[in-house]
Amino acid sequence: MQNISRKPNVGSLKISEEVLATIASFAAKEVSGVASMALSNPASIKNFLVKSSPSSKSVKIELNDDVAVIDVYVNLKYGAKIPETSEAIQTSVKESVQNMTGITVSRVNIHVEGITFEDTQAAQ
Repeated sequence: MQNISRKPNVGSLKISEEVLATIASFAAKEVSGVASMALSNPASIKNFLVKSSPSSKSVKIELNDDVAVIDVYVNLKYGAKIPETSEAIQTSVKESVQNMTGITVSRVNIHVEGITFEDTQAAQ
């Protein structure tokens, strides 16, 4: 849980890492070329044992002194230009988290875990 003080005599604001992960996940999914969020380590036994939302498995947050480093795991649509799409995700995630929470984001690392083809989407 991250503590951010805005007015020292009024109280404190606590924003959980889960909230930051949710904001980052929604921001990433809005980018053209993103098919879906991916699991950070799908083979990990922790992903099966720990009950958490899908966004927390697709987004990892590291907080140090009110500065965040965010790792985002995505599947892209076939044909998406990976460098341009990754840069758009980085911008979207950074701006969304900073604007909504006031927490400084120093880095957004993108991990492209897979490519989704149109045939697979149509069959589901």
